[in-house]
Amino acid sequence: MPRSLNSVASRRRRKKILKAAKGYFGRRKNVYTVAKNAVEKAMTYAYRDRKNNKRNFRSLWIVRINAGARLHGMSYSQFMGKIKANNIELNRKVLADLAMNNPEAFKAIVEKVS
Repeated sequence: MPRSLNSVASRRRRKKILKAAKGYFGRRKNVYTVAKNAVEKAMTYAYRDRKNNKRNFRSLWIVRINAGARLHGMSYSQFMGKIKANNIELNRKVLADLAMNNPEAFKAIVEKVS
């Protein structure tokens, strides 16, 4: 019995990698073996940075809340402690948005918890 080669699947697999490598520099975009390594590395970074992105946003929100709270004579930790004690269930994302774009509403929250 002759050896069976599944050329269709092999080509599809290679085309998928080369399509993902579109826009890369030099041989990374058109040589399969080089492109395969580049795409695998890129996917590793993408997976890792989806997690890092969440960390970065949380720290950004904390900085913004801290800046807003300090305008009213309170530190971030004091403010968040009082928020929790008064059972105000606004998350950091919303509080940061209020501190940046709606200072009057943020001031009302600060006065409520003080």
